[in-house]
Amino acid sequence: MGYVLYSLSFISLILATALYFTRHSWLHRLPIPGPLYTRLPSSFREDIEAGLSSSNFDLSANVEAGDSRQGLDDNGKREVQAIMKRRGVGFDEARRMWMQDKFRKNGIGADGLPRDPKFVSFS
Repeated sequence: MGYVLYSLSFISLILATALYFTRHSWLHRLPIPGPLYTRLPSSFREDIEAGLSSSNFDLSANVEAGDSRQGLDDNGKREVQAIMKRRGVGFDEARRMWMQDKFRKNGIGADGLPRDPKFVSFS
């Protein structure tokens, strides 16, 4: 009986370790609800009130024109707000950091050119 218990414990420890090290590939597929208190704004007016607008990224023209769209992208808003909260920066700086991170993940350099070694550019 002791060997069975030991074997099950050892197998579950190995499985837990493997799941922990591969969590980035499967964790996003779990239906984990976000915190209830951080409801994202759903219109341009609410985006402005939430601080997701600045002189460089002005949403007031959308509000004045009566734009009926639902505002900015929910995933982008969530990530920009997380950067603003985590690093204590303003909206413009957080948006810049978010865009640079997206560019880096997609293989685009700071100069705007792809980092693909097969890329050919004629100027």
